[in-house]
Amino acid sequence: MTHRQVMQALSGLLLGMFVSMLATTVVGTSLPLIISDLKGDQSAFTWVVTATLLATTVSTPIWGKLADLMNRKLLLQLALVIFVVSSAIAGFAQDPASLITMRVFQGIGAGGLGALSQIVMADILSPRERGKYAGLFGAVMAVATVGGPLLGGVITDSLGWRWNFFVGLPIAVVALVLLQRTLHLPAKPKRKVSIDYFGIVLISSGVSLLLIWVSLAGSQFDWNSLTTYLMVGGAVVLLALAIVAEMKAKEPLIPLGLFRDRTFTLAVVASVSVGVAMFGTAVFLSQYMQLARGATPTESGLLTIPMMAGLLIASTVIGNLVSRRGKWKMYVVIGSVLMIAGSFLLSRLHYDTPFLYVGISMFVLGAGVGMLMQNLVIVVQNKVELKNLGVATSAVTFFRSLGGTVGVSVMGSILGTVVAENITSGIGGLPPEQQAEAAKALAGGAIPQISQLPDFLRVVVESAYGTGVGAVFLAAVPLAIVTLLAVVFLPNAQLGTLNAVERAKAEGDTPREEIVEDGAENLVEVAEGSVGIPLTGSVPTFGRNPGDGRS
Repeated sequence: MTHRQVMQALSGLLLGMFVSMLATTVVGTSLPLIISDLKGDQSAFTWVVTATLLATTVSTPIWGKLADLMNRKLLLQLALVIFVVSSAIAGFAQDPASLITMRVFQGIGAGGLGALSQIVMADILSPRERGKYAGLFGAVMAVATVGGPLLGGVITDSLGWRWNFFVGLPIAVVALVLLQRTLHLPAKPKRKVSIDYFGIVLISSGVSLLLIWVSLAGSQFDWNSLTTYLMVGGAVVLLALAIVAEMKAKEPLIPLGLFRDRTFTLAVVASVSVGVAMFGTAVFLSQYMQLARGATPTESGLLTIPMMAGLLIASTVIGNLVSRRGKWKMYVVIGSVLMIAGSFLLSRLHYDTPFLYVGISMFVLGAGVGMLMQNLVIVVQNKVELKNLGVATSAVTFFRSLGGTVGVSVMGSILGTVVAENITSGIGGLPPEQQAEAAKALAGGAIPQISQLPDFLRVVVESAYGTGVGAVFLAAVPLAIVTLLAVVFLPNAQLGTLNAVERAKAEGDTPREEIVEDGAENLVEVAEGSVGIPLTGSVPTFGRNPGDGRS
């Protein structure tokens, strides 16, 4: 395909990704205000984020498996419709519960868009070319992630936060039309489809129970409690049964044989902490800007530009370098080092940290994520068997989302604990009359609106959130170190030059019995098949004939 043909095919896909990212990020800076308006607490705030990530995580491998069995274009359009319709309904939410419900459906749609976009890219682009065009996805992500909070802040300040959920509808309609008109994929060969329903139920239930435990432990019940033991024990049993079911399933949701491949396993390990860095940064930096620095939603969006600038520049520049040179190993190692450095720099945050320091720290972390995120997917797609392309791609995305979901939940628990301790100690140092006023202002445990607090209490709350967000990023440093170790040991395989469609055609056109591992046996087959000379016993040695001097 020419560059123009590729861009035409990717146009609807890129716009679909843009609207899904926009619908998510446009409410990011408004979430503290939304939860406050709906009378929610820190737990509700965490759940609004976790619900989407949970649904995305659970649904991703299902979408990936369906992509190996069914029409990928139709699945893309279905995922986009689910996402945008649920976003629109969320705009009418009257309480945290209804908002969280719609966020679940948003997550289901997002899981499909995230996994299927990578799979369709593999259909039309070779691993070598994919780095260059993956930079476009990084650019779309960066524009939506920067523009979304800015647009959301303006809409919230001028029209109200509910309009944030409706802004993506016109763009989604255009994306659906473009997908229908520009994306043309070869029809899949008809075959009997066997869907692993038992595996879907067991994996979804086990992962969901584990993530719900992580989300609620420490706030709704103690980490060391009977509830913890029951939930963790139940999750372990369900996931153990899932492993047994996957070993016996005809079309397993996640083929366990993939984990025998070192590239796949190490890429999965690395993706976990990339998810923590991606989702954790997006969630908690907005809280830091609004609750520790007193920024408005619009200002909060502007202040997160350095993070997205780092991601945009790194993903675009490095993607082009990977396509041009075919080498990727050095860049993922550098990205891992930058992710460690960025997480550590952000762990030093306080309520009065200079914005220049905050901006540099965010840029470093964004650059690290930009170097890692797309390249890990490309490396796996380059190595995996064609029949497992969809499920392997979705598996990497699944574990990245899983890492993000668990990470946000654990980080939210850490933040809630640190903030509560700091507010309690801060109020304890105030005069008695101010302590009574503070207790009244913070009654109910809901996230406060900083601008409405008295000055003496505002300093206490801002200091508590500043220190709490720093503690959150400190907890992410060990995971970033694990990512570095994983990518260091990734096999440095050369990127292929055939896309998935070309690979399928090449593999389909070659009779299986002609593909022989041993070169000598191959020579025998060619000689017998094309010349008709039976070569039995040992293969003859061809050398120089001493009699006539000829070979």
